[in-house]
Amino acid sequence: MDFAQRLISTRRGSMYLAAIAALLAGIVILVYLNRYRENLQAGGAPVTVLVARSAIPKGTSGDVVATKRLYSATTIRESQLREGAISDPSSLTGRIATREIYEGAQLTASDFAADATSLASSLTDAQRIVSVPLDAAHGLIGQAQVGDHVDIYAGFNVIPLGADGRPLNGGTARPVLKMIMSDVPVVQVDGEGAKTSKVSLRVNDEQAAQLAFASDNGKVWLSLRPAVGAKGTKPGLVTVETLLLGVRPITAVRSLGGRQ
Repeated sequence: MDFAQRLISTRRGSMYLAAIAALLAGIVILVYLNRYRENLQAGGAPVTVLVARSAIPKGTSGDVVATKRLYSATTIRESQLREGAISDPSSLTGRIATREIYEGAQLTASDFAADATSLASSLTDAQRIVSVPLDAAHGLIGQAQVGDHVDIYAGFNVIPLGADGRPLNGGTARPVLKMIMSDVPVVQVDGEGAKTSKVSLRVNDEQAAQLAFASDNGKVWLSLRPAVGAKGTKPGLVTVETLLLGVRPITAVRSLGGRQ
């Protein structure tokens, strides 16, 4: 004790104690850094993984998960990575969730399986699939394939009506045709090679009703669009007058009793 007091009381002694304290502090820091480095090495390198932004129900299409961005990309340590964890959204294409995936859970390969037949799983929000019976010419049977896009025309025999709702010109029906939808995806073609086939199209809920009405009460035509860079303007109403005489569509509408 007396030695320690004498050591502290001298300048040289104080320097010795300061040097010893600095040495001990250096040793402590070195030990801490070594342990920190070991922990980092044990945790592995940082990796990116996809996690669910919200609960993903069983049966959800991987395409929907990708397009609706039902995931978020996050970085974690390799040691925290689940087996088969997915880091690339393209890995979800053509697959379907085999079980419910909870919010914040990593997306893994075992959560998804190949999607063989379910069209419903590919739909979101107001999207609908409607099938239209068509013959070979009207439905591009043998030409239109799954993944193609088409424009849809509907033709009707319309009886011109007056302002009071009574038929004009003796109630004689006149043929009218109009494009009712554009750039519609083909999702399925049934009965290829048969005289009559069903073409399934992806539309929204309002278009589904319009297409069903046109199919039941008129004649539907499909027009195949280019695979890339399709251009064009939406044509107006087509009648005998607009086709042969160049009459403006609005004039043709009025001749049928419309007010457009």
